[in-house]
Amino acid sequence: MAADGPEGGVSRGLDTSVAHPARVYDYWLGGKDNFAADRAAAEAAMAANPLIVPGVRANRAFLVRAVRFLAGEVGIRQFLDIGTGLPSADNTHEVAQAIAPQCRIVYVDNDPIVLRHAEVLLTSTQEGATTYVEADARDLDAIVRQAAQTLDFGRPVAVMLLAILQNIADSDDPHQVVARLMSALVPGSWLVLSHPASDIHPEIMAEMASRLNDRQRAAEYVRFRTREEISRFFDGLELVEPGVVQLHRWRPAPGDYVPDHEITAWCGVARKR
Repeated sequence: MAADGPEGGVSRGLDTSVAHPARVYDYWLGGKDNFAADRAAAEAAMAANPLIVPGVRANRAFLVRAVRFLAGEVGIRQFLDIGTGLPSADNTHEVAQAIAPQCRIVYVDNDPIVLRHAEVLLTSTQEGATTYVEADARDLDAIVRQAAQTLDFGRPVAVMLLAILQNIADSDDPHQVVARLMSALVPGSWLVLSHPASDIHPEIMAEMASRLNDRQRAAEYVRFRTREEISRFFDGLELVEPGVVQLHRWRPAPGDYVPDHEITAWCGVARKR
């Protein structure tokens, strides 16, 4: 782990005194691109919920299975990954382009540290493309406008919203954010979504949220949600089997990481009709 933060100094405009979700997630994955505030928030959450790290692993495994399903079985060739976070193993473009080298991927995040690592994300096959957009998940006009330089919105796009919507407060209407985004896509497009649960080990999750929402630790608010609330993100879409389930229960494949405990997050994959 980093002692003072990422190598190469601090990016201009970067506030390292408060935690950012992408860097907290990086710490949970065992990365080094995080600062003291990120580590403090991550450790506080881990103290409340010791199973958070297995949950993060399960979330990454779900991403891999979902992208393989879409690029392989479905034939999707365009991905819009919002709230991508810092590069790790099995990024969306790596999984998709391993199946279909012509896949085109746009990553979106609002953390300057992610921008500094964009050269890692921007690696691509010659046949495909991988680009990065610096924007907030709520700024849909900016996301679509910039992503259109790489993606053809006249053709189906798979939107990836993994462990990001908990950072959008109810006052910003996250369900409407997702609905607006999907309305910009043509039929045959897909939504891949995961979200921390408030109704699995509810007392533990409530304490974890409280610690992450400590204004002294984090700059962004978190709001965990129930399965019913998370299912509403798929309103008007066609969920594929097995529907909205815990991360490790979405189409596990032989050899996949399968924990022997409950994972405190829900997920689903759905098609726009």
